[in-house]
Amino acid sequence: MITLTQDAVQKVQEFMASKDRQDLALRIYISKGGCSGFSYGMALDEPQQDDAQYEFGPVRVVIDPNSAPLLEGIEVDYVNSLMGGGFSINNPNAVASCGCGHSFRTKDQKGAPAACSH
Repeated sequence: MITLTQDAVQKVQEFMASKDRQDLALRIYISKGGCSGFSYGMALDEPQQDDAQYEFGPVRVVIDPNSAPLLEGIEVDYVNSLMGGGFSINNPNAVASCGCGHSFRTKDQKGAPAACSH
């Protein structure tokens, strides 16, 4: 199970409206890399048959089978600050993360650490 806050749902709706593609879903995924081993990614995408799917009002979120175990229990929020706004992911599976918050590792999986690009 994952959670999207109301602020995150609203921001995703704005992105979808700007692309005029209400048929797309928010894909949240993991790729190997980043200074802690795994990096988060998000994109508007078409759902695939083997994706886990979640509904948050008008927003559909999809997660591929390889990313799903690493994203179980996450909360996605959208935060505005003096430096701008952005999505924030609180991941209960992460035991360590980099200072920029874009990369993490879990207790059982270290991923593929690389130089930080942020």
